[in-house]
Amino acid sequence: MLCLGIESSCDETALALVEDGRLLDAVLASQADVHALFGGVVPELASREHCRYMGPLLDVLLRRSGRQAADLDLVAVARGPGLLGSLLVGVAFAKGLALGLGSRFLGVNHLHAHLLAAGLEEAIAFPALGLLVSGGHTHLYRMEAPWRLRLLGRTLDDAAGEAFDKVGKVLGLSYPGGRLLDALAREGRADPRLFPRPYLDNDNLDFSFSGLKTAVAVHAAAHLAGMVWPRPLTRTEDAPQALKDCCASFNLAVVDTLCAKAERALDRQPDLRTLVLAGGVAANSLLRERVCALMQRRGGRALVPGPQLCTDNAAMIAHAGWLLGREGFYHDLRMEAIPRGKALPDDMLQTAWGACPQ
Repeated sequence: MLCLGIESSCDETALALVEDGRLLDAVLASQADVHALFGGVVPELASREHCRYMGPLLDVLLRRSGRQAADLDLVAVARGPGLLGSLLVGVAFAKGLALGLGSRFLGVNHLHAHLLAAGLEEAIAFPALGLLVSGGHTHLYRMEAPWRLRLLGRTLDDAAGEAFDKVGKVLGLSYPGGRLLDALAREGRADPRLFPRPYLDNDNLDFSFSGLKTAVAVHAAAHLAGMVWPRPLTRTEDAPQALKDCCASFNLAVVDTLCAKAERALDRQPDLRTLVLAGGVAANSLLRERVCALMQRRGGRALVPGPQLCTDNAAMIAHAGWLLGREGFYHDLRMEAIPRGKALPDDMLQTAWGACPQ
């Protein structure tokens, strides 16, 4: 089965082909330079850029892979969560393509696709614990099967990736700030007492990072205000050591918190021997190291996808679509996009999702 995956949930226009579980090729057009002018994603601009790139990217993908549009058995698209305008561009394109070709059509949960992406590199042994850490979400899942993921805990305010980007903005880093902050942290000396580990003094599996972001802003105003560095900062070598130390301490606080909640989830679900790390923040070097060390200490296994599969990409959509399509799931063309803020069912088998077995 040949599955086309389409990703347009935010500011990355991406398409990929997966055939019989193997990634054939993927293409992507990034809008980072466009939105960097505004210090964040502008939804209207993102939608227009998706419209501009979608058709030409499909032509490139088919030409490079040696496939024809008529070869597509399934067209899978991210249906949410995400920016509504961006999602609508991808969903409309996918519906039109499926209708014109007579192919099956399937809407994929963007978050679930992130969690399943590691399966492109190494088979996921179910059940597993999924730790999804991205710009908009910080979630813990019990992964029973590709179509059955149960939410255990979620962020109550700022997600970890959002906190990284907002702290980066406070510190004058170039947009998006997460990658540079990670690089600065690797050159800094982390003080484990400088910032709090937020929302650990409880017995649940939820997250809250807004207070940590505020703590960094207060520290920066008190201790970094008199220092000079290029703004926006683009290179680690231009940063003073105090800024690097601040980034290292913040990075450590986030990673400590994520690992503490993940271990709490593992303690409560002792049958879970695999932890799947996913999302844009999964590219963070310290988080990758600590998650692997955590599972090694517990005698389990950590699946950490390559950095190219951590950020928004179409390979994960195509892979998730192929997994679900293989089981006979599909949508009709009445399926709607579901933006961020509107609940998506956790279980593909729930009728509220709208997907039906063939």
